[in-house]
Amino acid sequence: MKENVVIIGGGIAGIEAAGQLLQLGYCPIIVEQQDHLGGHVGEWHKLFPDLTPARELVREMTGRIAGANVFLETTVSSLNRLKDGYSVVLSNGVNIVCRAILIATGFHLFDARRKEEYGYGIYNQVMTNRDLEHWFNTGTDPRIDGKDIRRIGFVHCVGSRDLKAGNSQCSKVCCITAIKQAMEMKEKFPGAEIYCFYMDLRLFGKKYEDFYIGAQKDYGVHFIRGRVSEVGETFDGRVQVKAEDTLAGKPLKVTLDLLVLMAGMVCNPRTTEIARMIHNDVDTDGFLRSRNNIYNIMDSDRPGIFLAGACTGTKTVPETVAEARAATLSIHNYLKDNA
Repeated sequence: MKENVVIIGGGIAGIEAAGQLLQLGYCPIIVEQQDHLGGHVGEWHKLFPDLTPARELVREMTGRIAGANVFLETTVSSLNRLKDGYSVVLSNGVNIVCRAILIATGFHLFDARRKEEYGYGIYNQVMTNRDLEHWFNTGTDPRIDGKDIRRIGFVHCVGSRDLKAGNSQCSKVCCITAIKQAMEMKEKFPGAEIYCFYMDLRLFGKKYEDFYIGAQKDYGVHFIRGRVSEVGETFDGRVQVKAEDTLAGKPLKVTLDLLVLMAGMVCNPRTTEIARMIHNDVDTDGFLRSRNNIYNIMDSDRPGIFLAGACTGTKTVPETVAEARAATLSIHNYLKDNA
């Protein structure tokens, strides 16, 4: 009989791990609280740097896990240590006994309403990166549909690198996502002027710098270094952004037809619940603490419990997939060594 491995989280980390475990002869069991697999990636439109359609990637990955047990709209109610493994009780009443568990609970996007000065939920023409991706996928959003969009602004680091918001970490993908979305909006509205308001551009990934250069050279995107201090609404329903251009050394005021807030990554609240169940510490950045952040990033402090993806910190898609594969090998080696 194939040995069970419980995977908590059905995003791309959980899906990739399940596929690898199947190939190694195990019985992966995915527990996902949403009604679908794919997590945040499944809700995105295109992925940088190759502009791969996100849903195609998720379909390809889920096509490799035929044979895995998947519980949707389900959470872990309790997780108890046994003499040789764990008892995992699910919200649907199912009790699973296993010797290895992978936590792949991912992240949440920062609630942009907490930054009231940016006007999300207050002014009609302010939206988030997630809202814009939804519009790319569905073509429906009252903030854009039928509007004469001539000027668009993107605010980086909303809820990231922000001590007042309680999040000092960089979300790693906001800069490149803003650039990608700016280019996509320029294609949708060729005559529009587009502005990116940033603190520092952190573009470390493969071809990310090419995106930045192309956004300026081929798409005419304006990059303004300086944190936005205030957003207000004009009499005709547009938004006015006040910022300081720190490179030019002068204040700036721009009136926009649409303002997009790049909400950053924060720890999934469900992750902290799981951490309490297994008595695993949460790190200073709010994400799960690994055994260490250099050599054992996928190991928890508890035997048989492993970590992958954004439950331990902000990650890109390639990093998340690579961690899922590495965690799978760690699980295999653990089960083999403790047979």
